[in-house]
Amino acid sequence: MNILEIKDLHMSFGSNEVLRGLDMVVPENSVFGFVGKNGAGKTTTMKIILGLLKPDQGTVMVCGEKVTYGSSRTNRHIGFLPDVPEFYSYMRPLEYLHLCGEIAGLSRERIKERSVELLELVGLGDVNRRISWFSRGMKQRLGIAQALITEPRLLICDEPTSALDPIGRRQILDILAALKGRTTVVFSTHILSDVERICDQVAILDGGKLVVSGPISELRRRYRRNSFSVRFSSPEEAARFAALSALQQPTISVIVDGDTLTVASADQNGTGQLLISLFSSEGIVPEKFEVLEPTLESLFEEVVQ
Repeated sequence: MNILEIKDLHMSFGSNEVLRGLDMVVPENSVFGFVGKNGAGKTTTMKIILGLLKPDQGTVMVCGEKVTYGSSRTNRHIGFLPDVPEFYSYMRPLEYLHLCGEIAGLSRERIKERSVELLELVGLGDVNRRISWFSRGMKQRLGIAQALITEPRLLICDEPTSALDPIGRRQILDILAALKGRTTVVFSTHILSDVERICDQVAILDGGKLVVSGPISELRRRYRRNSFSVRFSSPEEAARFAALSALQQPTISVIVDGDTLTVASADQNGTGQLLISLFSSEGIVPEKFEVLEPTLESLFEEVVQ
């Protein structure tokens, strides 16, 4: 089942056409990376999903219900973490979650139970200081707890790691990864390594349209370049082996970078057998020999102009 469906979405701000026929589906219980350059239209899409912007054209369905501009009905299915969450800074985290639960109409017992559970989930269970003393990373973690207070079926996170240090980023990613199977996460970002770490699905937005979408494992197979990386003990050994490889099979591409070769060919098996044969005949034992899988970064560079 698809928990989110977007069809033929158009949105302009004056003469600036941000979305140009965006089509996208998000499978339930996936961790879905929504990727694009800054200004690609990711935040605009999020605001339309939340009913905060009225699109010029197109439809958005959340859990089978149509999203209507200005109406919060479909938002009962959604938890939202903006890129810069705001809080009542004089409150403590438990107090803040209690307030959020009251606004959402939860019972007093459920608010208490859910607040304790969520603060433990985001690593703030023992924190009793005022939010004004929180670091940026702590605020992001509290923002996730707030977004999950009503047990939403869909959690939308808009650039949740973009301004964090490496430790803060890892903490946020670990929390989002732990939600897999419990709720669907749409994770908007331009940091491709974060998507590779936790997402199982990805959509790449460019020019107001979706240019690539699907399971990351499937996209890696689709864009595989049949390449090998071979590292030698010295740059001289790498250069000598590069010459031998090129002479044996001129159709392959060999790139030398210091002590490492990148070897590409349309025939993965044949090229792999050639390299292993040359290792044996020349008495060379490489320090490293591996098949290169395409990274999300290389895929992004290929499909985004």
